[in-house]
Order: sequence, then C-alpha cells, then structure tokens
Amino acid sequence: FPAGAPARSIGHRALAVNLSDIAAMGAAPAWSLLALTLPRADEAWLKEFAKGFSLLALEHEVSLVGGDTTRGPLMIGVQVLGFVPHDVALRRTGGRPGHLVCVSGTPGDATAGLTLLAPDARAGVGDPIARAALRARFEYPTPRLELGRQLLDIASACIDVSDGLAGDLGKLASASGCAAVLDLEGVPRSEALATLVREGVFDEREALSFMLAGGDDYELAFTVSPENREALSELEARGEVFVIGTLVEAKASEPLVTIRTERQELRQYLDALPSSFDHFGG
Repeated sequence: FPAGAPARSIGHRALAVNLSDIAAMGAAPAWSLLALTLPRADEAWLKEFAKGFSLLALEHEVSLVGGDTTRGPLMIGVQVLGFVPHDVALRRTGGRPGHLVCVSGTPGDATAGLTLLAPDARAGVGDPIARAALRARFEYPTPRLELGRQLLDIASACIDVSDGLAGDLGKLASASGCAAVLDLEGVPRSEALATLVREGVFDEREALSFMLAGGDDYELAFTVSPENREALSELEARGEVFVIGTLVEAKASEPLVTIRTERQELRQYLDALPSSFDHFGG
C-alpha cells in the first residue's frame, strides 16, 4: 500500500486480498488469522485498521480466531480458511482448447486509482466522481465470493486477477497446458476510466496498460466449456462477467497470451505493454 494510505483501507485490503483467493476456488470463507508487526502502538491507527478489517469480515461472516502482535517494522499477515464441497474446488488446471476466456468486472481500475494517488501533475485533474470511483477500487477492493460459488457449476478453471489480467491468464493457461487468445475489444473498460481518458487525464496507452497489465483488481478470470455457454449467458446478461477470448492449443513458438485487435493504431501500444507483477522478480 502507498505511504499515507488510510488505515481503514489497509485493514480492508488485508482481508480482501485473501478472500479473493478463496473466491477463486469457489469456496466459502469461515475463519481468519491476523499477524501484526507494529513499530509502535498507535491507538487511532489500530482503531481504523480494525474497523476496515472487521466490517469486511462481518459482511462475509468470517470470524477472526487467532493471530499474533509483535513490535517491529510494519508487516501484516492474514490467512483465511474456508469450505468448498469435496472434489469440486475451482483450480487453474481445468481449461482446454476451445474453452471461453472470461473476466468479471472491469480490470485496470485499481491501478488507475493507485496512479491517481501519486503526487504528480494529475493531482486533482479530471471528473471528481470518476477519480473517486477508481480510488475506491484500489483502496476497497471487492472479493468476488458470491460469483466464485456460482462458477462452481460453470467454470473449468479460475484465477483471481491480482498481478495483471494478461499475466494471470498466462498462469492459468500454462497450468491448463494451453495458450490464450484475447480480443482487446472484448475487455471491459469502466465508465470511470473511460471518462478520464476522454478528459486527457490518462492516454490510451496508459489505459491499456492498466487494463491488461495492472494489478490489485481482485476480479476473477476463468474459463468455460462451450457446453456451459447458456449458464454463462445469464451472468453476462447481468453485466457481471464478460467473454474476452478463447483458449487454444499451446505452441512452443507462440506466447502464452496473444492479444488481438481490429484497431491498427492500438497495436503499437500492445507491443510495449509491461509484464504483470512478479512477486519474485528482480
């Protein structure tokens, strides 16, 4: 989290990112463990942190059952445990060539929101409602727990989008022994992000980078067999999920994720996109 982040947001995010992992398995959360290392006892900070954590826990009926508190540089560790019916948990390995590639929500909003928090020339520029919406997507992400459980009967593979849409889909495709082809025009863009692009706060290259390579969205990316297309259509009709591509047979000479577009002017941006976040990268 960035320096100066609200303590309530930090508490919310600490739990939300772990609930997102539970959502990606189609599980229902039950308990959490919280380990806090603090440089000093700041009662006001702790009160707000606890409020952010506990309100989200209450919303999803998650009990805090243990943990630890020690003195040292600030570190937060959360573990969430839950339940899923035997032998039906969603994994990354079930995708097959011909399966549809889908995503929930509007990837890229969180990274756009984080960018707006930086003290640069864009501070305060652009529609305030759009700015607030994008900041909220970063500071208070929504774990897609209900959707994850709905996908148990629909999806063949699933991953939460924490490190960037294209990169995380590459992980899913690799685990499934496939490659993915994404249609850029099918990747959803939020009205808030579109507004700030129209106003010149972000340019098209930045928007594509946010949507395809930005992290911290905690949406669900998943695959669906064609035989479950009708069930998927019900979620599409509610605007909860979007079909953005297809799994194909993997070839050693081709990338794990290929992004197609009908717009020639965008191809130069796609070639320059950063990779997704790597926890162990140099």
